[in-house]
Amino acid sequence: MLTFPGTMNTTSHSLRSLRPLAFTLALAAGVALVGDTFAQADPLSSWKDGAAKKAIVEFVRSTTNRASPKFVPVEDRVATFDQDGTLWVSHPMYTQVAYCLERVPVIVKAKPELAKVEPFKTVLSGNHEAIAKLPKEELEKILAATLTGMSVDTFAAEVKKWLATAKDPRWKRPYTELAYVPMIELMKYLRANGYRTYIATGGGQDFVRVYAQEVYGVPPEQVIGTAGGVKYAYDSAGRPFLTKEPKLLLDDNDAGKPEGIHLMIGRRPRAAFGNSTGDREMLEYTKTGDGARLSMLVLHDDAKREYAYGPATGLPDTKIGTFPQALYDEAKKQGWIVISMKDDWKHIFTFDGLARR
Repeated sequence: MLTFPGTMNTTSHSLRSLRPLAFTLALAAGVALVGDTFAQADPLSSWKDGAAKKAIVEFVRSTTNRASPKFVPVEDRVATFDQDGTLWVSHPMYTQVAYCLERVPVIVKAKPELAKVEPFKTVLSGNHEAIAKLPKEELEKILAATLTGMSVDTFAAEVKKWLATAKDPRWKRPYTELAYVPMIELMKYLRANGYRTYIATGGGQDFVRVYAQEVYGVPPEQVIGTAGGVKYAYDSAGRPFLTKEPKLLLDDNDAGKPEGIHLMIGRRPRAAFGNSTGDREMLEYTKTGDGARLSMLVLHDDAKREYAYGPATGLPDTKIGTFPQALYDEAKKQGWIVISMKDDWKHIFTFDGLARR
């Protein structure tokens, strides 16, 4: 350090005298920075300020505050979520149906005789219009052929492999990237406040369990879905395994949702979230319980960022995830909150604007 005779002591004294002031300024700056950090740490940052966000925050506040008359013990804090159309994209086709259709060539290769049999013949033709017109009964044949007849471990491995490469036709991104950021935030927010989050889906239970932990933070044991039978057996080496069988055990749609919730959880949800007629009974079951309850429906009204369909409020009609005017009217009558994608969400996907998971 370069110094000049006679100046070192004066300079040192001056520096010492400035230390208290510097410390005070640093402390004040630190407090301000921490204050800004907390102010910006909104757990629902992808939600616009409005009735939907307010209802969520008030519900959590009132049910987790011990001084509140609406306080809910931790063991009773259960929230259930539909998946398709509620947690991730379901248009123009359910992801699981896309998987099944892409598995048809594999099935036909193993059983060549199916190539000339409907509906496999139509699927192999690649005619999207014809495939879209297949009746429910024909689709069920495809589901049975592609979702059963193998061990549960083989099935999980096949689904995982498919998800690693399959991409949505519109966004050209993996299906697992099409989860809704606001709903992921909501699940995390509920879990941070002692709620257990369950998925109650009409989709295949084994299918959703493959990726639920990674995409939603929901472990496989907290996934309730349409479930088929399994059969216990031994392989040639004497090791036990389970085979998926074409036998329906639970149709987790409509009334099947509260039935499945009772069978698998044993508690009535405090909060439930859906998007279509298939979720009505789950929301009814949740809302009619005593104490604080929250029932919410996602309305797809944003064609630019996602899709727009209803036909509630004059939106286009659809066969996938139907949200009719009657359901909308019931929501208003029963005190269910309708979430508008267009008006309530700042961002929809992780790749949409500044959204981050």
